[in-house]
Amino acid sequence: DRPALQARIPTEGWGRRYLDARHCNGHWGRGFYFPKWTSTHYTLLDLRNLACPQSPELRQSVDMVLDELNAGRPGGKSVYTDTCINGMVLSYASRFGAAEDKLAPFVDFLLDDTMPDGGFNCQRARSGAHHSSLHSTTSVLEGFAAYRAAGHGYRAEEVDAQAEAARAFILRHRFYRSDRTGAVIHPDFLKFPVSPRWYYNILRGLDHFAVVGAPYDDRMDDALDVLVSKRARDGRWKANAAKSGERHVEMEQAGKPSRLVTLAALRVLRAYPRAG
Repeated sequence: DRPALQARIPTEGWGRRYLDARHCNGHWGRGFYFPKWTSTHYTLLDLRNLACPQSPELRQSVDMVLDELNAGRPGGKSVYTDTCINGMVLSYASRFGAAEDKLAPFVDFLLDDTMPDGGFNCQRARSGAHHSSLHSTTSVLEGFAAYRAAGHGYRAEEVDAQAEAARAFILRHRFYRSDRTGAVIHPDFLKFPVSPRWYYNILRGLDHFAVVGAPYDDRMDDALDVLVSKRARDGRWKANAAKSGERHVEMEQAGKPSRLVTLAALRVLRAYPRAG
């Protein structure tokens, strides 16, 4: 019974420990973004990734974050001119019931920040990057997916079209390869930490495709083969080490079988069984 299981997340185990760390002012850590990874931003992201259901306290924290980010900004722009952050905010804010009018500035920001190749790159404003990033593109895609799953209609056709273009960018890279040389872009793309947060890996990318029901494409094959090759004899996948930083809880130990990684991997293989 999936609803009954999800209802237990805020009351026991990891979910309860995350919620117990919430301060009376609605924040976690030392505010919106610090420290990594116990700030309000990354705590809400982790709770979203744990499939925590909506609750009044989470809605209160999300509304507080959105109000703080948009307070006094010309044209309603987010105070964070960072594509990855705005994509992640859109993801968990949509998940936890934020109103459409509060999400609209984030949708506007992201649609205005697209790259010519169809994806996104948070370094565009900082250093003038001309090529999209798999990290940024996936963060935005997850935000768009959560926004549309929540039933929001503001600029929905543009969101859907841009999501298709962003997924095409990922496919051109076969999820982890240079589109020019075919070389592996970064070895970490083939590692599966329990909490990737803003860091990209092929499981996170494939899982997005599976969650939104994207059709099979043979350009997935390289990544699917890597995913299957990492399956242990007992049918499970092991977790890789996450990036260093403060944590509310060590959810699963690196090098050991992981429920969260295994769940995502099985979800991908159920959607794309040619590699199973």
